[in-house]
Amino acid sequence: MKTLETPAFECETGNYHTFCPISCVAWLYQKIEDSFFLVVGTKTCGYFLQNALGVTIFAEPRYAMAELEEGDISAKLNDQEELEKICLNIKNDRNPSVIFWIGTCTTEIIKMDLEGIAPILEKRLGIPIIVARANGLDYAFTQGEDTVLAAMAHRCPDYKHCDTSKKMLGLGGIEHLVRINNNSINKPIYQKEGLTRSNLVLFGSLPSSVASQLNLELKRQSVFVSGWLPSQRYNELPKLGEGIYVCGVNPFLSRTATTLMRRRKCQLIGAPFPIGPDGTRAWIEKICSIFNLKPEGLEERENQIWKKNKDYIQIIKGKSVFFMGDNLLEISLARFFIRCGMIVYEIGIPYMDKRYQSAELLFLQQTCENMRIPSPRIVEKPDNYSQVQRMRELKPHLAITGMAHANPLEARNIDTKWSVEFTFAQIHGSSNARDILELVTRPLRRRGGFTPNSRSLSKQTLEH
Repeated sequence: MKTLETPAFECETGNYHTFCPISCVAWLYQKIEDSFFLVVGTKTCGYFLQNALGVTIFAEPRYAMAELEEGDISAKLNDQEELEKICLNIKNDRNPSVIFWIGTCTTEIIKMDLEGIAPILEKRLGIPIIVARANGLDYAFTQGEDTVLAAMAHRCPDYKHCDTSKKMLGLGGIEHLVRINNNSINKPIYQKEGLTRSNLVLFGSLPSSVASQLNLELKRQSVFVSGWLPSQRYNELPKLGEGIYVCGVNPFLSRTATTLMRRRKCQLIGAPFPIGPDGTRAWIEKICSIFNLKPEGLEERENQIWKKNKDYIQIIKGKSVFFMGDNLLEISLARFFIRCGMIVYEIGIPYMDKRYQSAELLFLQQTCENMRIPSPRIVEKPDNYSQVQRMRELKPHLAITGMAHANPLEARNIDTKWSVEFTFAQIHGSSNARDILELVTRPLRRRGGFTPNSRSLSKQTLEH
């Protein structure tokens, strides 16, 4: 039996060269509709939020900056009193259901006791206050969301198997419950007329429309999602505990996964991530296998998506790409691009949890095997100077990079795409594969050397 080629792993500088993790506020405050995010940091953090998140100013954002002054840093002012004043203003102005305190590099350096102050003010104000560390010293770009969700997991209500059974009997009119036991693990599964109700919670912040798409994809296979972390409203957080299965939708949520397993005693479904039609199919298949279900129609649906996006795929087929590393989506995107026929020279990634991404790594190996190409090199915490030297030698058609390196690479005649755009775009699920391809082909089409097949693509080429 032939064994799959294992990708070569390396770790270079040990430093993070990424977008600031406090930017997670941008999508989390929109996802959790009754929340308020208070970022505790310096004026530099405030400038960053103003510039990076300024596009949402007309939406009356539910986040603010608590700027530290000299008196705060030198301990001449009382942290608890100052934070209480700000939170009182937030309560009076917005009356949120929950307030998140986002710690920054400065709060970490001066050892501000946010976790000690929060419970005191929570009782005094009558509003839940959740502390999440999102400093750039310890975390990369998208890991800001990871720390927030891990903190939220502690606030989710406890799941009680008997209560859920009674609720299901009342709501669904189920005359009898069938519990299916596996030899290795027990899976609480309830059946009626061929349908399966499962205690499945998905974690990861996605736009509501994308989350609904994934819910529908699973519902087609008779798998019903009982909740999402985070939920749209704080009082709708899913129940967690023994008997609950959890599955992630993003590769940067390893801390959340660990918290759900160790602290909340949930069982993690290790699956590739639902990015691209290939990833979505593998994700659904893994979930179905846990609940003893045989998925139907997935292969046909995947083939339809590939056929629908043939015009875009022709543009990138045979082209080379180099990931500098920024948002921890690199492994999943590289796997998808390889499936589209691209050559991936190097996958730079700020942080690599091999346990949490084990299914994705295996899927990457299988994809390379199927496409008959060697597995790409994976570099954790890459040295940017060395990467530029390697790009000079390899001469890739495209570099996916953080914003800091885009202009210097363009000056060296290398087309670039900001990795942050993949973070904010809708890239999950089979139907959003075209959005990923639109992003990755845009710089190549801008060169003007490609003639797309479809009329719509020709129009987009002119626009960009």
